[in-house]
Amino acid sequence: MAANGKQKLKLLYLYQMLDEQTDAEHGLSMTQILEKLEEQGITAERKGIYKDLNVLREFGCTIETIQHAPVEYTMQKAGLSLPELTLLVDAVQSSRFLTQRTADRLVKKLSALASVHERETLKRRVHVDGRVKSQSDSVFYNVDTIHEAMRLKRKVAFLYYKLGNDMKPLAQHDGKLYVQTPVHVVFANGYYYLIAWSDNRGDFVRFRVDRMRLLQVSDEKATRNQQIANYDFEDFAYQAFGMFEGKPVCAKLRVAPDAMDLVADRFGTEVPVRPRNAGCAEVSVTVRKSAQFFGWVAGMNGAITIAGPKSLAEEYRSWLQDLAAQA
Repeated sequence: MAANGKQKLKLLYLYQMLDEQTDAEHGLSMTQILEKLEEQGITAERKGIYKDLNVLREFGCTIETIQHAPVEYTMQKAGLSLPELTLLVDAVQSSRFLTQRTADRLVKKLSALASVHERETLKRRVHVDGRVKSQSDSVFYNVDTIHEAMRLKRKVAFLYYKLGNDMKPLAQHDGKLYVQTPVHVVFANGYYYLIAWSDNRGDFVRFRVDRMRLLQVSDEKATRNQQIANYDFEDFAYQAFGMFEGKPVCAKLRVAPDAMDLVADRFGTEVPVRPRNAGCAEVSVTVRKSAQFFGWVAGMNGAITIAGPKSLAEEYRSWLQDLAAQA
């Protein structure tokens, strides 16, 4: 580009420079600004830069000064702050449903929203113990397809796979397409799930979205009934363990003095609590009875036990005995 053409871009280069290289703690001195413009083949004087800074302010940019020696100029970002960007980067890096390639690409895009100085901070990733990343990016497209079907009030059709004993994908339903009415997309336990209505079962069913293949919007209209209209995922979210289904039951849990945080993490802080002896408490919760729930209680190592109903406690003891017999 001719030198005269470059001069016309001075204001844009100045904006880009302040946007990429300054933040709340790092600015550019007037000398640095002039030198960086000169590197782009643009000649400028201090008086002209002062006018350009005022033009940017009139445009709506927040140009501030940092009282260093010499004075530095910085532009306040209107987008995400560094703590917000750090939170998003950590969330991306720890997401199990993302492939490493996709996670790296998203982090690179998020980092572009920060200054060059802040990007160094964003490189300090949070260590996630035992993280297992997805091997496929299909979950992105699958979630979009499901939402499109819900918008069009259509069913979805897909093949569904689980891992066989050889750790290879094994088609379910004899390799036939599932055709279901999508009701809700849920992110739980590090994975996306589809909650759907099955006409054959006359009930809700759940599928891991990353295990779907050849997902498409069906030509069939979505089923509409009272159960779907009244479906409340929030209730299920607190009751279910690992997205495994089970019969809802009102359970009374005996909680040791130092274990209430574990109950709050799992069921929230609004559950009914009654004080008991030895500093313990009794908590009433509705759970989906399943081996996963029993396993959660067993994992508390006595800090949380089933106090009632009697039938649930007996079923839990029987489950433990059967499990011990298999050891």
